[in-house]
Amino acid sequence: MLSISTFLQLLKESFRDLLPIVLVIMFFQLAIIQSVPENWLSTTIGLAIVGVGLAVFLLGLEVGIFPVGEGLASEFAHKGSTFWILIFGFMIGFGTTIAEPALIVIADKAASISAGRIDATLLRIVVAFSVGFAIVLGVWRIIKGHPIHYYIIAGYILVVSATAFAPKEIVGLAYDLGGVTTSTVTVPLVAALGIGLASTIKGRNPVLDGFGLIAFASLTPMIFVQFYGIAVYQLVDASNTVVMPPVIEEIEAITMQFDFVSIVKSLFGVITDVIPILAIILFFQYAILKKPIENIKSVMIGFGLVILGLDAFIVGLEMGLFSVGETMAFELTHFDSGLIIYSFGFFIGFSTTMAEPALTAIARKAKEISDGKINDFILRIFVALGVAIGIALGSYRIVVGGEIVYYIMAGYMFVIVLTFLAPKYIIPIAYDSGGVTTSTVTVPLVAALGLGLATNIEGRDPLIDGFGLIAFASLFPMITVMLYGLITEKIGVKGDSEKEEIQLNELRHALEDVNNMELSTITVSDANSRHSYLMSFSAVHVIVPQDKQEEALIAARDAGAKGVTIMSAHGMGLAQMENFYNRLYSEETDANLMFITQTKNVDKIIKEIITRLDITGEGRGITFAYPVSHIKGLRLKLDDL
Repeated sequence: MLSISTFLQLLKESFRDLLPIVLVIMFFQLAIIQSVPENWLSTTIGLAIVGVGLAVFLLGLEVGIFPVGEGLASEFAHKGSTFWILIFGFMIGFGTTIAEPALIVIADKAASISAGRIDATLLRIVVAFSVGFAIVLGVWRIIKGHPIHYYIIAGYILVVSATAFAPKEIVGLAYDLGGVTTSTVTVPLVAALGIGLASTIKGRNPVLDGFGLIAFASLTPMIFVQFYGIAVYQLVDASNTVVMPPVIEEIEAITMQFDFVSIVKSLFGVITDVIPILAIILFFQYAILKKPIENIKSVMIGFGLVILGLDAFIVGLEMGLFSVGETMAFELTHFDSGLIIYSFGFFIGFSTTMAEPALTAIARKAKEISDGKINDFILRIFVALGVAIGIALGSYRIVVGGEIVYYIMAGYMFVIVLTFLAPKYIIPIAYDSGGVTTSTVTVPLVAALGLGLATNIEGRDPLIDGFGLIAFASLFPMITVMLYGLITEKIGVKGDSEKEEIQLNELRHALEDVNNMELSTITVSDANSRHSYLMSFSAVHVIVPQDKQEEALIAARDAGAKGVTIMSAHGMGLAQMENFYNRLYSEETDANLMFITQTKNVDKIIKEIITRLDITGEGRGITFAYPVSHIKGLRLKLDDL
């Protein structure tokens, strides 16, 4: 919903999520490196821009991308056109991946250190094709209703099988490319497609079936790239080895001067990334479905906010985090203590993941469709813990040496075991969590850390050892999220609907118990039948002089009283109580009227009587009421009930 209050709430949450990154950077910069960055002012301004950009981006997702993605999926499902929805899925996967900035960076880096064997453009095409294929496979699974873990486990087997034949120079790169393919814009749109399909197709569950497309998009590139590596290392001869420039020189080379021209270029780059997605959506909406987009104005505003927010986010990162983070990664490699490097990897992994916009969007959607059973903030904490553990372990592998495949295979074994233990609703979300953690914020810092370590540690090869950290950052969140599911199941966390159902059941049992006790048995005069009701009754007593009895009866009847018990009474006032012996045997001079009525009528009856008889003024008498229970023999009309 497009509103100021929504934006302010998102802004508050954005700055809350950025706080861990600031604290980590400040601690390591001041306590470990013991220096103040020269560009601390631009860093501060950059962080402020990041917070605002993230809030604008998330608002755009809610207004534009999620509604149009789910609407398209719903239209395709209602139309029953499997062919066109598969084509749409492939084009979305291919079109958004080929222009993914993180993929371009990694592909260019791999080409520069592969001795001419890897072609950056061809590598990007292979990865984009694999993502398109993954979306097609994931959509097909939702349509057919197959359990996701069969596909994922089969995928893991293929990954490991390909690893056995792939050259070791390509393995780490292939694993990393499985994490960088799911971009900040692609993830929400693909998630909306899956959730929309699962919500529309009869017999599908949005939680069990809607998630999982991102997991496919993270898994298939590992397989395709390894087969690509087998081909190029068999068929392409190495050229002159390109020496990788020192990391610090690259940092200086990419340092941006934030003038008007560079900001415009950055905005144009984001527009270039988003326009293909918008073009695909418009083509399928108007050319294939031949239906206008509902609320087209809101959708366009949403896409505009996504572009502006993502551009501000990237500009802020360049100003506030990338330069500081990359410099720190380089400087930390010169410390003799591996513990410092592992700690930096852990904390930077946790903090950057908490600020990842794609994860924030998916966590919100998971909470929404799980009926509140999944807490979005706690889910993000568990995902961030997984990334932190993965990066720390990956850094350890680079420092001490070791084949990445053994670590990954051990991780896959944990994932497979937990798949059969964790509750079903968490499994697709856990698989998807591995893909959304390595996007706009995390990839550059993690890639810089891995390549910096492999470049500066003796005996390490940047191509073989430098890649792989992103793979660790994608693998371990699957484990931690499944553990989160096991914990919530163990402590009995319920969704909102489940809580309401429990309360309703408790109320039903209470009603049954009360009805079994037959507290109020009413004879319905119109139907000449007797029923038991859970109904609150009260007794209203009116004690007035005999000459006021008729007036009191009329007042009570007009106020809703249906019957009365009339008793004689003899009362004495305050003055008479001082010498009451001579009055004990006097004739009864008062009337005691008792009305048994529904409690809801008490106020009206008493108010009518005290008004007409002026009991609280000059009139004589008293009236009072009290609740009664176990009513038997009361006769009412059906209208009264």
